[in-house]
Formats: sequence, C-alpha cells, structure tokens
Amino acid sequence: MTTMTAPPIGINRDRWFYVGMTVAMTMTVFAGFAPSFYLRKAGFNGPPLTPFILVHAAMMTAWMLGCVLQASLIAARSISAHRAFGWLFALVAVAIVVTGPQLGIATIKRGAVPPGLTAEQFLVLPMAGVIMFAGFVGLGIWQRNNAQAHKRLMLLSTIAILDAATARMPGMFDAGPLAFFAAADAFIVAGILYDLAARARVHPVWIWGGLAIIVSQALRLLLSSTEAWANFVRYLVG
Repeated sequence: MTTMTAPPIGINRDRWFYVGMTVAMTMTVFAGFAPSFYLRKAGFNGPPLTPFILVHAAMMTAWMLGCVLQASLIAARSISAHRAFGWLFALVAVAIVVTGPQLGIATIKRGAVPPGLTAEQFLVLPMAGVIMFAGFVGLGIWQRNNAQAHKRLMLLSTIAILDAATARMPGMFDAGPLAFFAAADAFIVAGILYDLAARARVHPVWIWGGLAIIVSQALRLLLSSTEAWANFVRYLVG
C-alpha cells in the first residue's frame, strides 16, 4: 500500500507567507498610484497620462500581479506553471528596466517634476531603483534552482522599487525620502522577522540584500546633490 505523506506544516506556512507579502506589496502599489492612475478622476490635477506612461504602468501592473501569481503557484505546488510563467515575467522585468529611466527623463523634459524636488533629486530615484531591481531579478534567475534564495531575491527586486508607490501615499511625500524609504523597507523587516519566527535564523539574502537596498537609498540622497550627477542629468535631458 502506498502511503501519502502530507507536506510539513512549516513549509505550507512559508509558502503562504510569501503570497501574503506579494499581495501586501501589490496593495501598496495600488494605494500609492490610485489617485494618479488606477482611480484617477477626470479633474485630477496632475501630469497627463501619456502613451509612454500607460505602457510603463501596464508593465508595472503586470509585474505586481505576476508576483502574486508566481507566489500562489508555488503555494499550490504548481512548479511547472511557475517556471513557465517565470520567463514571461523576466521579459516584463526587462521592459520595466528600459522604460523606468526613460519615463523619469521624459517627466523632467515635460516640466512635471513633483514640487519640492529638483530634477537631479527626482531622477536619481528611478535610475537607482531600476539598477537594484535589475540586479535582484538577475540574481533571482541565476538562483532559480535554489528556492530559498530565489524567492527572497524576487521579493527584494520589488521592494527596491516600491518607494515609487510609498512616496505617493498620503503624507509620505511631505515627510521626505526617509519616510517613504522606511515604508518600503518595512517589507524587509517583515521578511527578517518571519525568518526569525519560522526558522530561528535569518537567511543571508535578507541580510545582504536588505543592506544593499538601504545603502543604495542613502547613496541616492548623497549622489543627487553632487555636481557630477547634475552634469549627468543635464546630459541625459539635453
């Protein structure tokens, strides 16, 4: 007689934790961009939705929904479907990396930089964000056969660009970059706390990846005030 062995409870809990993380990040993106995009009203006082903005927004929406889908497929133990969709979302990631900086440059050219920011301060955010995003996605693909590292790297890739949404949440922009960076970094803290509770140790990806994001955020603030960066922005904008 063949005996069916149920998967350990801890493994199931681990899988659904990552589904919850992707859902929470997707809700954060929706909340941040609801006034200006998802629930935009006809009389909204903001930059127009150009075709380029719509393309980038579609790619970002596809990425966020893809994160939920991929985590759910793993939770449901549909490994083959997860792998098949993975290559599709890798192409979406490439589109995000290409369109993100271009959208930032186009925003400066239209004179639509948010009030209170210089062009240099504004552009450093998407430029640095997509570099971190691309790095984590690349590492995640490289480590795709290492499930523990892979799933954490893919979460970190999204956290690296989540400040674009947290900065647009009520009161965050006025509070400054430290506030909206901290709101995004809360997901790193959640991952670390979960590891401590479920595994009694923190996976190195959370430690080194989380540290890389935090250091990059500090460097963005420093870089944006340098003359070298100002010259680079002027070169890009033309």
